Amino acid sequence: MTEGDQGKLRAVTANTVQTFRYYDFVMAAFVAILLLSNVIGAGKVAQVWLPGYGYWPFGAGILFFPISYVIGDVLTEVYGYARARRVIWAGFGAVLFMALMSWVVVALPPAPDWTNQKAYETIFGQVPRIVFASCCAFWAGEFVNSYVLARMKIWTAGKHLWTRTIGSTIAGEGVDSLIFYPLAFWGAEGFTHALVVKLLFTQWALKVAWEVLLTPVTYLVVGSLKRAEGVDVFDEGTDFSPFRAKV
Repeated sequence: MTEGDQGKLRAVTANTVQTFRYYDFVMAAFVAILLLSNVIGAGKVAQVWLPGYGYWPFGAGILFFPISYVIGDVLTEVYGYARARRVIWAGFGAVLFMALMSWVVVALPPAPDWTNQKAYETIFGQVPRIVFASCCAFWAGEFVNSYVLARMKIWTAGKHLWTRTIGSTIAGEGVDSLIFYPLAFWGAEGFTHALVVKLLFTQWALKVAWEVLLTPVTYLVVGSLKRAEGVDVFDEGTDFSPFRAKV
């Protein structure tokens, strides 16, 4: 979005009463990506061949989990911290419900002629330790990401979007990885301390790299949404407590 485009927007504070056209769609995309990342990629360690080094391990969730941080950046940049906070809590609740229902469905006694129970348990069985680690890491990381971006938007007077998206991701993804990998895998069978540390830093670096690569997409989406909504939200006077749901 150009400086000229920014001048056509109405700058408002986050607590301004406003009806948004696309906020609920962005929320739905955020929750969907979050659930998919937890179902498909959270517990699998894959590997990639690096020339001159060999195989390097990485968590498979890296393929799409960082997209939730990109959407989180879009939410905070376009709609403000308070509305992003509501989405984070919605995602947190969805993950908890998914974990509960996964446990219930796996625990249901299978029919005598159904032979796929073991495979079902392998795919959908939720390890309580990983669920706990994932929820804690998501909650803390997303709020750090949103807080840093909202504060930086005020400091930069709404300019230089790339500094906010990348800076907030460095902080948010750092907190996420620092919480998730030690809580989920430290001392677990098959995970040496060295492997946990390697996965932690690899995931953090790759997630930040994803954010950098997706910066043009972030600019495109943010610019389009701001023009469609007709506002540019600044979090001046916002209560940044994560333990609120009110806008």
